Amino acid sequence: MARYPNLVSEFDNNGNNNYKTKNKDYSSTNPLIQRCSNCGSNRIITDIESGEIICSNCGQVISNNTIEDNRPESRVFSSERQTNKSRTGIPTSLARHDMGLATVIGRDSRDANGQKLDPATRTTMNRLRIIDHRTQGYTPTDKNRRQAFNELNILKHKLGLSDAAVEKTAYIYRKVQKRGFVRGRTIAAVLAAAVYIACREMGISRTIKDIAAISNIRRKELARIYRILVFELDIKIPIVDPMKCIVKVANKANLNEKTVRQALSIMNDINDIGISAGKNPMSLAATVLYLACIKTGENITQDNIANAARVTGVTIRNRLKDLKKRPPIDNI
Repeated sequence: MARYPNLVSEFDNNGNNNYKTKNKDYSSTNPLIQRCSNCGSNRIITDIESGEIICSNCGQVISNNTIEDNRPESRVFSSERQTNKSRTGIPTSLARHDMGLATVIGRDSRDANGQKLDPATRTTMNRLRIIDHRTQGYTPTDKNRRQAFNELNILKHKLGLSDAAVEKTAYIYRKVQKRGFVRGRTIAAVLAAAVYIACREMGISRTIKDIAAISNIRRKELARIYRILVFELDIKIPIVDPMKCIVKVANKANLNEKTVRQALSIMNDINDIGISAGKNPMSLAATVLYLACIKTGENITQDNIANAARVTGVTIRNRLKDLKKRPPIDNI
């Protein structure tokens, strides 16, 4: 029979190699693997992490095929999980009104084997289906979350948000709803503000103008709700990285890579001096890209860069004046 020694890989005092591990030890009684082809030893072990069959005497890898792993599928770290280790169904998610824990009884009148249900069982399942449907999503809170997270799914595809950003947005919206800040305001506006907060916290390059345009909400209304949520929830919003804004504006304006690298170099000098503090990152990125286009000789107008950054040409000219008033920068 196979033995299971608790071994560790090391050399003894005489210099002999004692290859030891917490894996199975296959002796000569194993009908499939009897001896090592290199040294002739019958001390064959199996690494259950990599699936390799190894000779413990010389260390030769006899087979690297994946082996059958009979260990438990999951590990438990509490007494509650020890008795219940089932993991079935879809994963839980904050972006679902019921967090993905609700049950759904199908309308099919056949069982798992494809056989038709008898009339008594079919009547019972219909009654259970009606009762199950009535117990889900009929409180005002559930109805509010159902509508909000349906709109969140639409914004996810329009803005190209990741699953982590969606989960963060759902978490913020649940906190807002729990404190009662949704009352008196539209669900779409509060959800859009939560999306913008999540994007700012995770460093995703989405401006408030982009979210307002996609969610069909006035920018002033969205900004007002955003300020209220930040103040009431005491959220620490990080500063927007102008480097990401440079790449975003450059992609919209179809600028070449040489201009982008020159703009990034200029922005590094501006950040070191501290000129970027208190400035709109999109307008500053557009200004730096315009300076980079002048240095690299790329032909583009201020209006084209301004349209790509969704700012005005006057803003770019004002930022240029501010940069000229400050201490000189090598790249300007």
